[in-house]
Amino acid sequence: MIKPFDFYFDFISPYSFLAHKEIRKIENKASIKIKYRPILLGGLHNLHGIKAPAFIPAKAKHMIRDCKLIAERNNVKFKFNSYFPIRTLNLMRGVFVAEEDNMKSYYINSIFDSIWQDGLNMNDENIIQKVLKNLSINPKTFTLRASSSSIKDALKKRTSDAYEKGIFGAPSFIINNKIFWGQDRIEFVLKEASK
Repeated sequence: MIKPFDFYFDFISPYSFLAHKEIRKIENKASIKIKYRPILLGGLHNLHGIKAPAFIPAKAKHMIRDCKLIAERNNVKFKFNSYFPIRTLNLMRGVFVAEEDNMKSYYINSIFDSIWQDGLNMNDENIIQKVLKNLSINPKTFTLRASSSSIKDALKKRTSDAYEKGIFGAPSFIINNKIFWGQDRIEFVLKEASK
């Protein structure tokens, strides 16, 4: 039996998207719910004083090719977003609002797909509103709730908690008090979750 584990992610990370697709398969196969933990990756990097690979030209070039290879291997539709980097602060806050409305799973899936499958410009407020409307969400109300101090504080706290635990990138997983970093560590996560 596989125990649920924590999945730390940010929509800005294509590797988080690829991990998300694998996690959905695992959830369906094992009839479990993985604990999705939204963080702000830029904030986490700032706390650690590190620069994201996507902003180092040589690494960024490799990252795009690498993501495409992983997507092909796993039969996942993937398109590196031409509007990258996507400003995900409000989108990540939205995860907490969606959780309050019991639609966290739908919201996460839709935002990930909008960025990394459909290649939408999720920096454009009009496009974000269309995506929210497709989920039967009132964009104005949703945005107001996402900008509330309680939601802002929730994302800050989740990010600082991740930092305190030693998480430095996304995706990251925690199971049995052990951290696994990277989309390519899922098999090790599952092995640990089976103990």
